Amino acid sequence: MFDILMYLFENYVHSEMEVVVDHDELTDELTRAGFHEQEIGKALAWLERLADLQDSQDHPYINQAAPVASFRAYTAEEQARLDVQCRGFLLYLEQIGVLDFATREMVIDRVMELDTPQFMLEDLKWVILMVLFNVPGHEDAYSQMEDLLFEEPEGLLH
Repeated sequence: MFDILMYLFENYVHSEMEVVVDHDELTDELTRAGFHEQEIGKALAWLERLADLQDSQDHPYINQAAPVASFRAYTAEEQARLDVQCRGFLLYLEQIGVLDFATREMVIDRVMELDTPQFMLEDLKWVILMVLFNVPGHEDAYSQMEDLLFEEPEGLLH
């Protein structure tokens, strides 16, 4: 399923091509690209739930401000999916202003919905990009995250 999300993001969203809105046509295209229909359905449902997260009626944390100096405690299930490196990266993104309380929670929600056996930091970065792209008013954060994802380190690495 994550491969399909990556395919869609890279071929439609990230390349700024016009997104195919017809569900059946998109399913046909993904099938022709070699993806299985069951996985296509899961990926499209994941994207629909991402869009649904912006509904503040069902997800009241979207419009809440986080308390000053708050701390996010992760459940055992979240810790199993998001290793220390991933959780540290989320904290770092909050500290530099790329993520806020609501977008962090959206990212965690979307990560927990993925049915991938292994989840690594690089996967998390792509999920963050997908979330930020889909949240109006976070264009600067999206741009910062994009820079963090594609930036090549300069100088010598020790």
